[in-house]
Amino acid sequence: MSIRAEHLTHIYGQGTAFEQYALKDVNFEIPDGQFVGLIGHTGSGKSTLIQHLNGLLRASSGTIYYNGEDIYAQGYNMKQLRTKVGLVFQYPEHQLFEVDVFSDVCFGPKNMGLPKDEIAARAREALKLVGLKEKYYKQSPFELSGGQKRRVAIAGVLAMRPEVLILDEPTAGLDPRGRDEILDLVNSLQDNRGMTIILVSHSMEDVAKYADRLMVMSGGEKVFDDTPKNVFRHYKELEAIGLSAPQVTYIVQRLRENGVDISEDLTTVAEAKDAILKLLRDKGRLQAAGKPDPGAGGNAGASGNAGAGKSAGAGKNAGAGAKKASGRKGAR
Repeated sequence: MSIRAEHLTHIYGQGTAFEQYALKDVNFEIPDGQFVGLIGHTGSGKSTLIQHLNGLLRASSGTIYYNGEDIYAQGYNMKQLRTKVGLVFQYPEHQLFEVDVFSDVCFGPKNMGLPKDEIAARAREALKLVGLKEKYYKQSPFELSGGQKRRVAIAGVLAMRPEVLILDEPTAGLDPRGRDEILDLVNSLQDNRGMTIILVSHSMEDVAKYADRLMVMSGGEKVFDDTPKNVFRHYKELEAIGLSAPQVTYIVQRLRENGVDISEDLTTVAEAKDAILKLLRDKGRLQAAGKPDPGAGGNAGASGNAGAGKSAGAGKNAGAGAKKASGRKGAR
């Protein structure tokens, strides 16, 4: 099963003086269970694209296939498609409207025409999945925190048991802790349930950490489609279209420019930390054994007599270099 787009084009105001291309000949296939990050500057076509995937928008030309079926074919069941491809809009808490949390989560299954017992069971299951405690079930959703409201909105979609979950900026407006909790929740849905995830985000750090694949949109066209590591190698091209790479990418590049032998494929803080610690440990072992450091450039001939003191100095210098590189990037 998969979602496939072939030559997808969408034109707003077609045939008028205000005609504007939102999507231009976009092609891709997303297999089951993949975590896809969708990035692009404002107006690049991200939100327009995801609204095609469950039939909310109809393409001006081209086709969307879900599990091999053309969703534009005559007689295709769009209502069923929308239960299988769930879409969580940006600021989804603005769509909460019921008197209590439990009733709000029941809304989707109720529209599916399910029996009352099944509706209640699905609502409880979804609320448990998003980690909301039972004491909140009969509380008004408007009395909850921002992160809790976001969980309720996501639970409302999960209660329909979608096979694909699309989230448009699900962490917008949340504090760092709330952001991490929501993204960890989404990641667990992929890990534990094999759900296909499509995450629209402006955070390069988030997509680098969670996504298996990145699709980059610019001017309605798909300009990159690869693993996060491969996409972020093109950080200069990303800058040219109004994007960037994760901050760690710039720190790593600066370290490499200054002769530090570190991989250019590091895109997360955890990866960079592990690589730098390994580098410092290796450097200390070489110098303790009295062997020249192959990664030290002009200092390769350093004597083993430098001992552990010199190793510690190298650690301080490497740490200062990383801070300096980070500071320069922040200043830009």
